[in-house]
Amino acid sequence: MARVLCIDYGGKRTGLAVTDPLQIIASALTTIETKDLVPFLKTYCRDEQVELILIGEPKNWDDSDTHATPLVAAFIKRLQKELPAIPIKKVDERYTSRMAVHAMVEMGMKKKDRRIKGNVDQIAATIMLQEYLNNK
Repeated sequence: MARVLCIDYGGKRTGLAVTDPLQIIASALTTIETKDLVPFLKTYCRDEQVELILIGEPKNWDDSDTHATPLVAAFIKRLQKELPAIPIKKVDERYTSRMAVHAMVEMGMKKKDRRIKGNVDQIAATIMLQEYLNNK
């Protein structure tokens, strides 16, 4: 089987998570500067078999768009052009950053490590991906 890749897209940084080849467990992959994201994804998808890309869709609690929703929509269009063979699916990313911070506290991560925003991005992507797997 192929992997599923999940993206927690941000203006500066983007967190990535990926499944194992059997699509059982979601694991943090990395956090990357957004400007370097497309080249990274092209290389990753060339080297690893990826059957689906999930991307977090930013929405407010009332389902209205956030300031980041148009940025994600534009990125999805670009990604579809760059990787046309891989389907892209939007997933709800509401509260995943808050859940990521809570998970880091629960794991006993030191406060200085919790302040590294890239850690939050990776864990948020992992949470979205694991929720997708659980609901599949």
